Amino acid sequence: MAYASRIINHSKKLRNVPNLLRHDHAVLVCCFSNGAQSSVCKSEAAERERVSKFVACYHVSSGLPRNNCSRTTMRLGIPTGGVAYSRELTCSQVQSRRGFASDAGFPPHQEIGMPSLSPTMTEGNIARWLKKEGDKVNPGEVLCEVETDKATVEMECMEEGYLAKIIKGDGSKEIKVGEIIAITVEEEEDIAKFKDYSPSTSDSGAPAAKEPAAPPPKQEPVQQPVSSPEAKSKPSSPPSEDRLFASPLARKMAEDHKVPLSSIKGTGPDGRIVKADIEDYLASRGKDVSAPTPKTKDGKLEALDYVDIPHSQIRKVTASRLLISKQTIPHYYLTVDTCVDKLLDLRSQLNSLLEASGGKRISVNDLVIKAAALALRKVPQCNSSWTDDYTRQYNNVNINVAVQTENGLYVPVIRNADKKGLSSISSEVKQLAQKAKENSLKPEDYEGGTFTVSNLGGPFGIKQFCAIINPPQSGILAVGSAEKRFIPSSGPEQFQFASFMSVTLSCDHRVIDGAIGAEWLKAFKGYIENPESMLL
Repeated sequence: MAYASRIINHSKKLRNVPNLLRHDHAVLVCCFSNGAQSSVCKSEAAERERVSKFVACYHVSSGLPRNNCSRTTMRLGIPTGGVAYSRELTCSQVQSRRGFASDAGFPPHQEIGMPSLSPTMTEGNIARWLKKEGDKVNPGEVLCEVETDKATVEMECMEEGYLAKIIKGDGSKEIKVGEIIAITVEEEEDIAKFKDYSPSTSDSGAPAAKEPAAPPPKQEPVQQPVSSPEAKSKPSSPPSEDRLFASPLARKMAEDHKVPLSSIKGTGPDGRIVKADIEDYLASRGKDVSAPTPKTKDGKLEALDYVDIPHSQIRKVTASRLLISKQTIPHYYLTVDTCVDKLLDLRSQLNSLLEASGGKRISVNDLVIKAAALALRKVPQCNSSWTDDYTRQYNNVNINVAVQTENGLYVPVIRNADKKGLSSISSEVKQLAQKAKENSLKPEDYEGGTFTVSNLGGPFGIKQFCAIINPPQSGILAVGSAEKRFIPSSGPEQFQFASFMSVTLSCDHRVIDGAIGAEWLKAFKGYIENPESMLL
């Protein structure tokens, strides 16, 4: 807080420096030099020394490691005795990127980067902005909704100010963590100055590129090797086809429409030809860009008709994690059939009592979650995860429940499921499933699970399937549907009906040996076939 206060105070002083310099030179000496004398007849060298002292006082540290900081350059024009000279100075800039008046002449501002809202998040999407450019923002107010790798999370403002510029608008995709998405300023009159503001291509690369122009002379000889004359002569050579820079999509469109790239001027970064350039070129020639000529074979077969659906953030992360799971975890599967007649009878009795008291009904999946949690408490080896140095065995039994939505697959967590009653588990599952469908889950709603249950039997009638382990967990239970079967009775040629449900346990063989997995399924089957024991 002390550093932040000092930065704010000095930033306000810097904005008043030009006005102070227009007045008496002695005022500058008194304000910015502690041991200064009132004489204004100092030499230019002495005056520069005083300014350097002020610069040294203003250079503040954020208290963070240097590799987390970027550097920015400021210029102060100081007229002294009719002679104007400039001095470059650098100040550490923390991750919040509080900027100051730079070479481009921008007033003090803060660059807001894409935050890391979950442990596995490397990039995110902007779902929508709740504030518009020019709006006043206060601490705690929601700026925008960010689509992370797990859910859509609200991003709150940390400081008071005005939203001067939105860099990444609604629907922006694949924004790296730390990449600038907006600019805020302290004063309302500074908003208009950021109308044409555009951040550097890389957060750390652009400021570093300005440093060779700074006073240190050691870097200048390194940047002028023997090959520098060749570099200077390159721009004079006529551009050739293989020297053109274009995005893959732009090259594909150019090939489809037989457009020479040399006839198109790129508007992308560093003159790169992008999709919009090809579209503008074709529009000027009167061609229809949206309907490219379909490829045919011998003029008889038309091309396949298809639609490309962009991947959502949750879909990308799910695909990545499941691929890693199948490639790195040695899966094996154990299947058992459990008789659920007593379970269904108990569920019917409990639901009758709940309906009479105005409560919500209990599902078979709620009973399965409870049985799985109690089996994990009885066989704790299955409530573990693998690391390179040790096996971590959890004391908490937190069950993730797979929920399918239009946006993708979510796994909200029921914490301490072994200690909760059936009514409490049922209520939590319904609430979390609704939040998942609304895409409003928060990190605490899905993080910290130790075991997962996936049920495709009740909702979809799947008889039996094998699920993929959700890392870093070591087990997942796949629950199939219940079906009636003929089973032998006590007498000869006597049969009776019974309902059986197939469940398959996927195990990480590094953590759970075959006998341990079988012991867990035995405990689970005991709770399912004697459900009264779950209530004890």
